[in-house]
Amino acid sequence: MADIVIKDLSKNIANTILTGFNRHFSIFSKITKGAQERFENADWDAERHASRKRILFYDARVKDATQFLKKQFDMSHFIGPLWLDVKRDFIQLIQNHHQPELAETFYNSVFCGLFHRDYFDNDYIFVRSVVSTEFIDSDKPSYHVYYPAKRGFRASIKQVLIDSGINLPFENINRDVKHIIKALIKYPYTSPRHAHLNFQFQAISSVFYRNKAAYIVGKCINSHRQIPFAIPILHTGNGSIFADAIIIGNQGLSRLFEFSYVYFMVDHPVPSSIVKFLRGLMPSRKKEDLYSAIGLHKQGKTDFYRDFLHHLKHSEDELIFAPGIKGMVMAVFTLPSYPYVFKVIRDRFKPPKKVTRQEVLNTYHLVKQHDRVGRMSDILEYSHVALPHHRFANDLLDELHETCSNSISHEGGHIVIKHVYIERRMIPLNIAIQGADDALVEHLMRGYGQAIKELAGANIFPGDLLLKNFGVTGLGKGRIVFYDYDEICYLTECNFRKIPPPRYPEDEFSSEPWYSIAPNDVFPEEFATFIFADNRVRKAFLKHHKDLLDADFWIQKQENIKAGIFEDVFPYPQNIRFGFSDLSTKY
Repeated sequence: MADIVIKDLSKNIANTILTGFNRHFSIFSKITKGAQERFENADWDAERHASRKRILFYDARVKDATQFLKKQFDMSHFIGPLWLDVKRDFIQLIQNHHQPELAETFYNSVFCGLFHRDYFDNDYIFVRSVVSTEFIDSDKPSYHVYYPAKRGFRASIKQVLIDSGINLPFENINRDVKHIIKALIKYPYTSPRHAHLNFQFQAISSVFYRNKAAYIVGKCINSHRQIPFAIPILHTGNGSIFADAIIIGNQGLSRLFEFSYVYFMVDHPVPSSIVKFLRGLMPSRKKEDLYSAIGLHKQGKTDFYRDFLHHLKHSEDELIFAPGIKGMVMAVFTLPSYPYVFKVIRDRFKPPKKVTRQEVLNTYHLVKQHDRVGRMSDILEYSHVALPHHRFANDLLDELHETCSNSISHEGGHIVIKHVYIERRMIPLNIAIQGADDALVEHLMRGYGQAIKELAGANIFPGDLLLKNFGVTGLGKGRIVFYDYDEICYLTECNFRKIPPPRYPEDEFSSEPWYSIAPNDVFPEEFATFIFADNRVRKAFLKHHKDLLDADFWIQKQENIKAGIFEDVFPYPQNIRFGFSDLSTKY
């Protein structure tokens, strides 16, 4: 009888958790599906609000499920045999589920919210996934196929645009098709002149919405080659749409899906099929990157952690201090063989830092929800992470004990970090310019200033503009991304001022300013003095971004934001746009 009772209990608990997940995914899908209507209405403010709101849904639904379990069942203590059965019953429930991998992650989140980390192993949670996501059937196909040999090249491209399903007319679809064909003909292996028997286009059946654009994503297959492409569709502001460009090749697609952009809205009942297609387009991108890119950041965290555990098991290098100047707020370390950095908040911050721990937590939370416009690194946030003690370099471990003792503890042979942020590792900008030739310095300074301007357009002021707080993605001429969020704030919270003229000649030689300074006052004309010790770097910056030293520039940005003007940020080069000089979407 007791066995029957336990079995019934395990089934009820498993059903309760899956019901909680299904509710979460239903709400997630509803707001994601709404991206099309928001795009059609050009309601950019609503899209940003929806993007922020969607990020918060997961934790709220996990909390709901956890509280319901506590209310319905006795969760005051851990019963091992029962939870072995719960996991087995849950596996049975998700065998034919459309999102089994997401359901596993939800189960993990609920379990970890109920019990101590002593039980966080594969017996009780899904450290390893057990349900295959290959070939999951759904009523909606994951992609459409077009055969130019049968339909015609021009007609195939036109049908790709029409099948986007956007309920607005194209401003001039024949013009857009002409532009796309012209670009494809110039690119190797996408021209009909070099078509093989299997020449075809495949386009993902779901449109990718982000900011003020909709993207049709697919690939051209020609013989053994697969060439990825994306077509950004923009709103004219007058009730019609147009194709702004075609992004061709792995490099362009990788930039579109870079970790520094806000997540896409992509509505599909089988997310794993979308991720599988994208991985075929960008083989260098891992599953965790692509799940995060389509808004399933918790699944991205799960897959990242699985990959990291696997890497730890198959590597021997030590965790060491990350390259660059040590931060006053964060202890930052890395595993040289793994392209990420780990950031732990220090117990105390030395002057001149005046922020509190809670303020730091708030700024990182702000970044997670905000439109990053391709200029702020995405963050993976974890609690109670156990790392092998022997993998820490001695000097790093000493500093963690000295400055982060409130955040670490020893359990067995592990160092347990209570709270850690993980970000993609980049080359600090101050290091990148060391030894760089004049051309590279100019490229980096142009990108540095542009990053600041794009952040300003998105209502973000970095606070500390020192070069060490910005990174370069990739090698050589990479993009500039901001990654130190200790002092960021909304641009509209700042008071940009010009330095008043001195009252007397002696004022200019005084060690103290002759004017009052409030906490939120910012004096842009001082930026160059504090940031650029190297005259060559200063000169390159002033060549392209002298306007950043003028308070009027920043005040105008504030007025634009208050007026509801959302500036365009294109995650692709300006020179591939079709007639972009005549088409503006700044409204």
